[in-house]
Amino acid sequence: MKVFLNGEVRDIPPDLDLERLLEHLSIPSKRVAVELNRSVVRRADWKDTKINDSDTIEVIHFVGGG
Repeated sequence: MKVFLNGEVRDIPPDLDLERLLEHLSIPSKRVAVELNRSVVRRADWKDTKINDSDTIEVIHFVGGG
């Protein structure tokens, strides 16, 4: 299945939800926000949000500093 992830076309396994996608990509989920098709998805909804072919996903990393 192909999706657009942070502006790049990526092949991912079918039947993933957002939580499993982050695990598949080895992205730590503690400091990220996820946008699916231009809508921010609440962390509580990640495991119930299925990814479909051609979806656009943005994973935003939070960086602390001072």
